[in-house]
Amino acid sequence: MDIRPADLALLVSLNTLLEENNVTRAAARLNISQPALSAQLARLRELLGDPLLVPSESGRGMVPTARALALRDGLRDSLRLLAAAVRDPESFDPARAERTFMIAANDNVVTMFGIELVRRIDANGGAGLRAGFCEPNLDGIVARMERAELDLLLAAAQTIPAALKAVPLSSERYVMAQRRGHPRGMRAPSLKQFCALKHVLVSGRGEFHSFLDQRLQEAGQQRQVAVVVPHYNLVPAILAHTDYVCTLPVRFLQRFNDQLDIFKLPFDLPEFAIAMAWHPRSEYDAGHRWLREQLKSVEL
Repeated sequence: MDIRPADLALLVSLNTLLEENNVTRAAARLNISQPALSAQLARLRELLGDPLLVPSESGRGMVPTARALALRDGLRDSLRLLAAAVRDPESFDPARAERTFMIAANDNVVTMFGIELVRRIDANGGAGLRAGFCEPNLDGIVARMERAELDLLLAAAQTIPAALKAVPLSSERYVMAQRRGHPRGMRAPSLKQFCALKHVLVSGRGEFHSFLDQRLQEAGQQRQVAVVVPHYNLVPAILAHTDYVCTLPVRFLQRFNDQLDIFKLPFDLPEFAIAMAWHPRSEYDAGHRWLREQLKSVEL
């Protein structure tokens, strides 16, 4: 296939044809005559070596070929990005904007970053600016972003789908926490002491085993997991009323400095990055850029 610069305008017509599956309706949208669009379709068929659209057996409209279906999504997204790239930059005034930002993040990440984001929206936004958080179910999340149902995903960097654009927000490390006034005292635990303590584990599936337990098992050690909860924010409340301990990201636990004491672990765990991700369709949106800038500047 060899498309010359003079033929690039045909791609706009092809995109409209694939959206309408009807030459008459597509011609009306493009504000050209039906014969003119039919001539463009003939040229596209010649260039691409494929009929692209064939008459429906029902006699109404057209049916895209396999080649046309393979082209459709990439062509649509490319035209959207091209239009956004040449469009004059929009301004975004949070005090006047009428917009709801939807963010997928678990309660751990909401605690670390979402609280400050909400404070900034409250301080800078008017009555029309809102934020919503939902569970980060990765199944179908790219499609939900494509449909503009979600603006951002905040999650561990290694879990971000490759189809999304992403930037890291922070590098996190794990620490142990216990309630203020815990009878074991204020010394960092040895590995033996760590394993002898009763632990609270966060697991949405109710599992009593995590990557940390796997790491201990590989070292010939085992801790006591006494309680499993589905949400991170339940852990400080449980620690406050028991002698249990937990191992969670330090940025999360520091939100509860008035309730908890934090200690270095008696073994090494790799750090991990929290990232924010968005669909390429939102790259040039002024409001979306404002939202991303707010999150990138969040500090504990």
